[in-house]
Amino acid sequence: MNTLVTGGAGFIGSHLVELLLEKGNKVIVLDNLDGGWEKNFREFKDNPNFTFYKIDIRERIKIKPFFKGIDWVFHLAAKADIVPSIENPREYFETNVDGTFNVLEASMEANIKRFVYAASSSCYGIAKQYPTPENAEISPEYPYALTKYLGEQLVMHFCKVYKFPAVSLRFFNVYGPRARTTGAYGAVFGVFLAQKLNNKPFTVVGDGTQSRDFTYVTDVANALFTAANSDVCGDVFNVGSSGHYTINELINLLGGDVVYIPRRPGEPDITFADISKIQKVLKWKAKISFKEGVEKLFSRIDDFKDAPVWNEKSIEKATEKWFKYLSK
Repeated sequence: MNTLVTGGAGFIGSHLVELLLEKGNKVIVLDNLDGGWEKNFREFKDNPNFTFYKIDIRERIKIKPFFKGIDWVFHLAAKADIVPSIENPREYFETNVDGTFNVLEASMEANIKRFVYAASSSCYGIAKQYPTPENAEISPEYPYALTKYLGEQLVMHFCKVYKFPAVSLRFFNVYGPRARTTGAYGAVFGVFLAQKLNNKPFTVVGDGTQSRDFTYVTDVANALFTAANSDVCGDVFNVGSSGHYTINELINLLGGDVVYIPRRPGEPDITFADISKIQKVLKWKAKISFKEGVEKLFSRIDDFKDAPVWNEKSIEKATEKWFKYLSK
């Protein structure tokens, strides 16, 4: 297949590109390198089936030529993180909503065969049901979550009105190699592994009993590939590990001292995907256990040597607006 991946220089995107190349596909990556890096291509940059273009999906006219002759489009390009979305909501709407419309328009005009949208489980907000099914109440808590959901709604609307061949996958707490560590205070694995490398205590939110449906990145890449390789259209699927694990369990696996920081508003006690639908319809299930995934990531801890080392004070400053706007 001739495939195109927006956001292919990012964490999940680069693992998807690697998988697509391993499967013998040609891959074009469009990425503005806002949240991704060319270093993520190092393991496959010399593959003759791989081509990278630095371009922003907000540039509607410029992106269109790259879609000509493409069979599958995977739309992963997006602005991520909670705090920056609170500080600069316009940027998130322009990229995650307007940018998604541009990619959809270019894909439809090119008459592609399959479109897979990378959605976020953050659309559920603080869910009322666990494990959380796809038909659970939608309740975004911050602009990032809202804009990712609005992008998904655009995709589903194109399916309904134009019979556009698309599906959407809602990811739960993805972790693994190449995860972004720069920029705003963010993902727990990047924070903890940098602290571990520098012999600093782990900054645990609350009492550490909150749990997350940690899903290893290669499993997520495989879910994207499986969805593209199916004939299902106009549907939404959760992508999770089939379990959920506390922060204390993660600390026990990593080993180290702990300091506790205040619980943050708008964060759920639990994220836990009901994946019965994707198992039944797409025959997909995660393969990497939590323990195995943490061991794989820990074996590459040196990848986090340049990551910022967070402490109580720097986290308090970075999340100041989080508390200001989301406290109820």
